[in-house]
Amino acid sequence: MRRFADLFQLLDASTATTAKVAAMVDYFTQAPPEDAAWAVYFLAGGKPRQVVPTALLRETACAVAGIDDWLFDECYQAVGDLAETIAHVLPPPARGSSEGLSQWVTQRLLPLKGLAPDEQALRLRAAFDELDAQGRFLLVKLIGGGFRVGVSKLLVQRALAQGAGIDPKAVAQRMMGYTDARHTPSAQRFQALVAQDGAMTLEAGHPYPFFLAHALPQAPTDATLGPVTDWLVEWKYDGIRAQVVRRAGQVWIWSRGEELMTERFPELEAALRTLPEGTVLDGEVLAWLPGQDQPAPFALLQQRIARKLLTKKVLAQAPLRFVAYDLLEHEGQDLRGLPQQVRRERLSALLAQADLPALPEGTPWTLSPEVVVADWAACAALRETARGRGVEGFMLKHRSARYGSGRTKAEGTWWKWKVDPLSVDAVLIYAQAGHGRRASVYTDYTFAVWSRAPKDAAEAAAVVEAIRRREPARPDGLQLVAFAKAYSGLSDAEFARVDKVIRATTLEKFGPVRSVAPSLVFELGFEGLNASPRHKSGIAVRFPRMLRIRDDKSLHEADTLQTLRALMG
Repeated sequence: MRRFADLFQLLDASTATTAKVAAMVDYFTQAPPEDAAWAVYFLAGGKPRQVVPTALLRETACAVAGIDDWLFDECYQAVGDLAETIAHVLPPPARGSSEGLSQWVTQRLLPLKGLAPDEQALRLRAAFDELDAQGRFLLVKLIGGGFRVGVSKLLVQRALAQGAGIDPKAVAQRMMGYTDARHTPSAQRFQALVAQDGAMTLEAGHPYPFFLAHALPQAPTDATLGPVTDWLVEWKYDGIRAQVVRRAGQVWIWSRGEELMTERFPELEAALRTLPEGTVLDGEVLAWLPGQDQPAPFALLQQRIARKLLTKKVLAQAPLRFVAYDLLEHEGQDLRGLPQQVRRERLSALLAQADLPALPEGTPWTLSPEVVVADWAACAALRETARGRGVEGFMLKHRSARYGSGRTKAEGTWWKWKVDPLSVDAVLIYAQAGHGRRASVYTDYTFAVWSRAPKDAAEAAAVVEAIRRREPARPDGLQLVAFAKAYSGLSDAEFARVDKVIRATTLEKFGPVRSVAPSLVFELGFEGLNASPRHKSGIAVRFPRMLRIRDDKSLHEADTLQTLRALMG
């Protein structure tokens, strides 16, 4: 545990990529394989479920530190991070621990799940008494499922490859599915990751690393990308990116996040069994209602994914379609090294020959249509119709591109050319401190719009004054209605500026959250809006982020609920 805590501290303190890779290489080559296996899991994004309630963590920390709840809350307000607060308030440990990361996770951490609260508290006390501040910080992060560190999966792969002296692409392939919760990290699994090339056999259901697109920085022209005929143009769908693996008489469906989702899509699994053995497709899982010529909003698919029990009613309400746009393996042969155009032609031929079963009122899987345009200007004009077609824009894939690993241009280029985000002007009403280096700055904001357009600045000012006096909003009167939360989009300097305003205009504190007197208007961007009875506003916002602070707008000029409903179409 001590060694992994030291690695975490080095990674958290450094901004240099080479230094981070060097620190991980040193750890992976020196740590016991069973500890390295769990380190890879956590660093690559794996998260165990929360095993102890947050309230019990706080209560136990207060008891061990001998402090009252109010003092812990004050410390939390100053620090902004639960794990760091607990690490600071606890007294020095009475004894040490020589147990490695694997022992701590498998013998101390995971067994906490399901124990009686008294037993959990007893074991937490013992753990706190064996670890220093850095170890306690790390333990609480792991217990709470909130472990995050500033390294990408790509850097972890580079470090593993460098330490073992093997091709990073081989490591990327072997790591597919490594963080899936159904597979426990072990010494054997780690040794398989770093085995010399050709020294291991992948499981039948193993997918390939996903090839990711870059965001296109500007509208394409012949001068920047060459003629449009050099590119395969496809619609960019808003669904779940997935790989379908058909081998050994079975079908596996993997999400881009390396989650095995076969059980979530039973009708697709059944339909895709008609694919020939040794086939791997890349594509998009979409909700697609019968009789429609475009996919349903992502919210419908999201609602289905959230259901624990997939009843016939749920399946009928959100029928699926798999839109295939790449063929990675055919008859057991890896095709990723072939040009995009060749893979496309083989995919088209495969789907034309395959025995597509007809599910009730729809085709369960189909080929992504190619968009044929005369030039880039025509492509740009067609892109403006994307939202009305239920898509996000275009995917541009060079016809000579091979299928790479991750977000790279080494194998060729894929661009995503999305439509500009929707946007509204909203008012800041709540704020919470951030995490990590922003733990002492208020960076996580809640925004509101007007229930209707104010008559003038004076009417809006009256609402603000009523909020200052803590008067409850009148259901039939003008009010600010919360509708979105956002924490990204501003620079450090802008966050610092807003933080000063928040501290100067705070009205009330609710744990880590502050309510503020409305004074700032922001332009928020987002990908889409959907009706949602779970939200007070009746609207769910997809991927909200701050575009800018609207110093040029007064409060009464902020948008309204009617504006949001109109954007929903």
